[in-house]
Amino acid sequence: MLLALGLGAAAMADPLPPIRHVFVLVLENQSYGATFGKDSAAPYLARTLPARGALLTQYYAIGHASLGNYIALVSGQAPNIATQLDCGTYADFRPSAPALDAHGQLHGSGCVYPRSVRSLPDQLEAAGFTWRAYMEDMGKNPAREPATCGHVRLGAPETTNLASRGDQYAAKHNPFVYFHAIIDDQARCDSHVVNLERLRQDLASASTTANYTFITPNLCSDGHDVHCIDGGRGGLPAVDRFLRTWVPMIEAAPAFRADGMLVITFDESDGAGAEGSSACCGEQRLPGARFAPGFSGPGGGRVGAVVLSRFVKPGTVSALPYNHYALLRTVEAIFGLAYLGYAAEQDLRVFGADVFSAAPN
Repeated sequence: MLLALGLGAAAMADPLPPIRHVFVLVLENQSYGATFGKDSAAPYLARTLPARGALLTQYYAIGHASLGNYIALVSGQAPNIATQLDCGTYADFRPSAPALDAHGQLHGSGCVYPRSVRSLPDQLEAAGFTWRAYMEDMGKNPAREPATCGHVRLGAPETTNLASRGDQYAAKHNPFVYFHAIIDDQARCDSHVVNLERLRQDLASASTTANYTFITPNLCSDGHDVHCIDGGRGGLPAVDRFLRTWVPMIEAAPAFRADGMLVITFDESDGAGAEGSSACCGEQRLPGARFAPGFSGPGGGRVGAVVLSRFVKPGTVSALPYNHYALLRTVEAIFGLAYLGYAAEQDLRVFGADVFSAAPN
């Protein structure tokens, strides 16, 4: 029996459970109806996992295309014309104002943000917490990108946006290489932005599991490519295959069992129809931006999310509105950090009793 919690069930003052290990896993380009509807081609995601955790039915992406959503998830920065187009050239962000505005936004356009723009990793490290990002396939073809901190040379054309045979990593799904504060410190970036295979050994003990873990599947496993370059079946069936492998591994990890939370969501919807570029939560565009975040609408559409944790009652369904900025705000609240960028907007809430519906055991 599903526990449905509606719009009046959560308040911003709800106390957060003592979570100390957050896992965020981002998939690609699916609308809520396709993913979680009755005819979903991903039954493990659509049925099995919500039955074990919480389904957020009103969770929204913040724009189109991919990259702006990923950057928002870790910095609260809104899409600009370059990130909306997935940065075909790995170019510096060019500010049109000397400092962040009152909403924490840097005006201008470009891809790699200057050191003045803080990201969640900066906050976590300053507060004594650890983080690591795991990228499937990164470095499998060293001619495309290295095995750690994978990106092309600054100012070069982006060569990883499309899958290549044997290497289906895409830098546009790796937000951490779009901040100078990370990529300019090679040792820092190399130790934190690594290939997905490293996750297996890191999950073995709580001491080697980061407080914040970000997981990016490759262009086949994340559902981005319907027909995978290796001849395999992509789309939602590929998503289910990936999740059936990695979710049980995360759930069995000592850190997750003790005080973990796993959030699985999509970067953006398929963009179809009015709902495909819809938004929630008073989302704003970057001041001076040429286009709305969703090009034809204010956001990235309704995508939904699943939350797994011992602090979540199995079968919970929340109809409260959330988006990527709200997820960032929730992570920051969990670790006692200030809210970055649009994660600080007053119309946002952190996940509350509508999600964390189980008493600690």
